[in-house]
Amino acid sequence: MILVENIAVEFSGTTLFKDVNFVINPDDKIALMGKNGAGKSTMMKIIAGVDKPTRGNVQTPKEAVIAYLPQHLLTEDDCSVFEETSKAFKKVFEMRDEMERLNKELETRTDYESDIYMKIIDKVTELGDVYYQLEDVNYNAEVEKTLLGLGFKREDFHRPTSEFSGGWRMRIELAKILLQKPDLILLDEPTNHIDIESVIWLEDFLINKAKAVLVISHDKAFIDNITNRTIEVTMGRIYNYKANYSHYLELREDRRIHQLKAFNEQKKQIETHKRFIERFKGTYSKTNQVSSVERMLEKMEIIEVDEVDKSALKLKFPACRRSGDYPVIAKHLSKSYGEHIVFKDANMTIERGEKVSFVGRNGEGKSTMIKAIMGEIEFEGECKLGHNVEVGYFAQNQASLLDPELTVFQTVDEIAKGDIRAQLKNILGGFMFSGDDIDKKVSVLSGGERTRLAMVKLLLEPVNFLILDEPTNHLDIKSKDILKEALLAFDGTLILVSHDRDFLQGLSQKVFEFKDKRVIEHFESIDDFLVRNRIENLKEIDLLK
Repeated sequence: MILVENIAVEFSGTTLFKDVNFVINPDDKIALMGKNGAGKSTMMKIIAGVDKPTRGNVQTPKEAVIAYLPQHLLTEDDCSVFEETSKAFKKVFEMRDEMERLNKELETRTDYESDIYMKIIDKVTELGDVYYQLEDVNYNAEVEKTLLGLGFKREDFHRPTSEFSGGWRMRIELAKILLQKPDLILLDEPTNHIDIESVIWLEDFLINKAKAVLVISHDKAFIDNITNRTIEVTMGRIYNYKANYSHYLELREDRRIHQLKAFNEQKKQIETHKRFIERFKGTYSKTNQVSSVERMLEKMEIIEVDEVDKSALKLKFPACRRSGDYPVIAKHLSKSYGEHIVFKDANMTIERGEKVSFVGRNGEGKSTMIKAIMGEIEFEGECKLGHNVEVGYFAQNQASLLDPELTVFQTVDEIAKGDIRAQLKNILGGFMFSGDDIDKKVSVLSGGERTRLAMVKLLLEPVNFLILDEPTNHLDIKSKDILKEALLAFDGTLILVSHDRDFLQGLSQKVFEFKDKRVIEHFESIDDFLVRNRIENLKEIDLLK
């Protein structure tokens, strides 16, 4: 059991949160929720021991192992994937090596009665008590099983980590965490950059194999599936619910209704007291009563009502001319890099108005296919865009293409046409750009902020064919909902690459699966595909054994 006691964080005269108390029990699966800037990541870092609070402390059992996966990783590239992952057992190996070193020293020493000799004996005994209590584990087998579960192939094991993208490096760090079998796992946006199969694998691990878990995530399906408790950080305090995310939303609304009722009653009471003071102030016979009421008002703790976004922002893509019947036709399409075959003999026909999903493990060719459709790479076979196709393309690196010298507002203002211009500030607010944020230059924005801005820019462009490659990685739940509503109402053609199941569900009627150098067309909704994919995945990784 881990105790969070009276935690407070204050800086520059601002209180992020104060008097925070809660308990993490051995089997808790907790979602840490709250709007951006509420202090979720800060609280997680404090529990992990990375940051210190202004006041308060975290009580952790002496032998407890806490593993923390931050949102942004700093990794070194000096070894292979297998070697880096094996660092999860670094302490075990160090313990073993130290015991061997000390035993060799004992073999050569002859000062059997000395204090130094006895100290070495005590140290070996102490290390042995811990080391020999550990399970008889085949560490190489554990590393192998975990890496395969997270989407690596055997041929990847001995490749240097420098050859992998940030998303794959995140998986390596995640593998190291899972292998430590920690008492508490802290995860900050763990599903960013990993594919659906790996997310499902992670879910099953956290549900069936992990002990306590505390997770920050904007993936509603993920947190609903794994959590049984929700802690919300809002307005400097926390609210604790024994419920998953969806149930928590219902309970939060009930709480707000009661808050609002109490707030209105208190407001009426205050107004009554103020009228009494104004009426009888200076009246000798009422002096004591007036003073009493004034003191009551001073001591009164004002009821606060949770902030709620009432903007109900709805976006619709600007009108665009109608495209031809078949925006994309690909025949016998193949792509290789040297001897490495990405996919071969792929055939694809997408009709006007169709919404399709590209799914598959990372590295199977989804982004490569998009580049082929866009004409950005050379390939074998045939691939062409249809008549009058106007493409809106959101790539994973879209943020880097923004003009760094423009402000946030200027970036969208130069794109917007017609009546939508009057809503620009509201639209930017929906994607967490408010107040002075809109006057910031793109050059000073974080990576996540640039991604959100690139998404707003895309939403304002008149297109009839949208290609979105992992569009939700840096969007919060509100922003994702705004985007999803706009895509549902979009009357053009859509290709969507995403690992976010909640976002995908209901969005596409056809699935192209990228697997084993093939592109397989499934005439089914993404919802049906995901149900079937889950069953296959469990069989594939044999997780339940």
